[in-house]
Amino acid sequence: MSDKNLVDLSWDDFDEHRDPRPDENQFDAVVDRAVSRRGFLGGALAFGSGAAVFGTGLFSSTTAARADGHAKFGFKPVGIATDYEIHVPEGFEHKVLVRWGDALWSDAKDAYSAETGVSVEMSDKVFGENTDGMELFEVDGKQLIAVNSEYVNPKINLPVESEGTPRTAEEVVLLKNLQGVTVMEVADTGSGFEVVLDSDYNRRITHETEMKIAGPLAGHALVQTQADPSGMMVKGTMNNCGSGKTLWDTYLTCEENFNGYFGATGEMPEGEGYKRYGIGGDGRYAYEKFDERYDVSKEPNEPHRHGFITEIDPADPTSVPVKRTALGRFKHENAEMVHAKDGRVVVYMGDDERGEYLYKYVSNATWEKGAPTDGLLDDGVLYVAKFNDDQSGEWLALTPETTGMDAAEILCFTRMAASKVGGTTMDRPEWVASNPLKVEAYCALTNNKNRGVKPNAGGDDTSVNAVNPRETNKYGQIVRWTPAGENHAADGFTWDLYVMAGNPTVYDNEYGGSDNVNEGNMFNSPDGMAFSSDGLLWIQTDGNYKNEGDFAGMGNNQMLVGDPESGEIIRFMTVPNGAEVTGLCWSADKTVAFVGVQHPGGSWPDGAGKPRSSVVAVWRQDKAVFG
Repeated sequence: MSDKNLVDLSWDDFDEHRDPRPDENQFDAVVDRAVSRRGFLGGALAFGSGAAVFGTGLFSSTTAARADGHAKFGFKPVGIATDYEIHVPEGFEHKVLVRWGDALWSDAKDAYSAETGVSVEMSDKVFGENTDGMELFEVDGKQLIAVNSEYVNPKINLPVESEGTPRTAEEVVLLKNLQGVTVMEVADTGSGFEVVLDSDYNRRITHETEMKIAGPLAGHALVQTQADPSGMMVKGTMNNCGSGKTLWDTYLTCEENFNGYFGATGEMPEGEGYKRYGIGGDGRYAYEKFDERYDVSKEPNEPHRHGFITEIDPADPTSVPVKRTALGRFKHENAEMVHAKDGRVVVYMGDDERGEYLYKYVSNATWEKGAPTDGLLDDGVLYVAKFNDDQSGEWLALTPETTGMDAAEILCFTRMAASKVGGTTMDRPEWVASNPLKVEAYCALTNNKNRGVKPNAGGDDTSVNAVNPRETNKYGQIVRWTPAGENHAADGFTWDLYVMAGNPTVYDNEYGGSDNVNEGNMFNSPDGMAFSSDGLLWIQTDGNYKNEGDFAGMGNNQMLVGDPESGEIIRFMTVPNGAEVTGLCWSADKTVAFVGVQHPGGSWPDGAGKPRSSVVAVWRQDKAVFG
């Protein structure tokens, strides 16, 4: 038994608990080097094997964020905040749409209690906890939002006497039901958007929901278990982080820190895949003590059935969700689907762990609107990104020929396949967003305290490189790439850094950030990202909100908006202390933004009782389009 309360750890610290970092750095700390910020940002200085590389013209004095003339954005930026409220610009309003414990059906109207939370009997009839990625769908004139509930806070959900650890199988069921995915109809009632109770489209998908396994791993020995010897059906989608929307209007939910749900009450089975994926020891929620499915010593293949992207059809509440194994198994952050110039379907994906990789999937078949979609996400090629120092890049195919692994092994142990071909280790690849007005894509690299400190769990080199140019990276950066021939399916691309987050009030070197970061807009740990229809990039943060030391002056987590052409970035929204901003989508008419607020502190939004993660609606007072 661990001497630590695992539920108190962040997911990143949970990984460190299972794979501790060394006491001393393997490399000299860049922070101790006498490096001028001007020299770094001018690209004149190289670190390790890579040089600092930024977009042409991005750091001129005309592109830095300014306190005046924000005509491109249409609002005056908000300042930092350190309180337990939401702040939006002058001329905007906001309202909570739905919060953890709110009913989806009439019989659950009184399910939530400020003292006790939600009972196990009602836990699959209410909105789940810790909202994350979400997408809006129009179905027969109605508006539906599919939204993830990434994880739970047991100290809030469970009785006080449990001290945050389930004591019974019933308490485990409660935690299972408060996670997963919610599909809900929303409508503007005249006083703002609300959830439509008892809608035929309302649905909860939890850790107990049955779903299909599709693609090359379906039926394979690697995913066969005692409960499912066929290897064709699986219960649950878990740790649903970011999301995506297919070209044919279905929902893609992404399984991220799935490893934390598994533990071993007996001897761990052999296999390097367990270590590479951080599986073993005590599970975060003690599921393994009450459900053998999560006990790796009894069901060694069950972890192989998670860590995928699951497709859900919001328009059909009777449909069975499908795990798309062809898109690989890793800690999926989000799924950005685009239509390639040659007609193929492309999905960009990040693996959110320190020193892991950026991927894309390219279908073998082409597709056009209205055509059948069978096989598009089951038959294709998976690639890992390699970023070169000269601002070129290539997508390396993960095939039996390039990896020496068979097709099923590549998809089950995708991280190991990426290591074999020499992909570029990244600073925690989070959301990928594609520009609707230009053939280019962006990935948020949120941070990486292990850059230059230790290799990843597979032993891959994580010293600095061109696209990840800072050791012990506390602030993060956003990389942008343009596919060769304006074709997302192409093997080659060129790249630059759109922004390097930092604190220019503390550092006058590379840790101060790029020149489009200043005292008025500084931030750390970019995470969620989405483009609005006008080609502006919305950036959400999940970082340090202590407002001291290296993070002094940054305040609470925030949502910013950037202009890809000028490089200008300004702050749109701040969330309550303790919270991160997670997920963004717009109403059908683009006049309302729906924004997720995860794990808030204090007693937000009720003003008393438990803090409750929520989805917030934000709109202009003049009801004009801003999405």
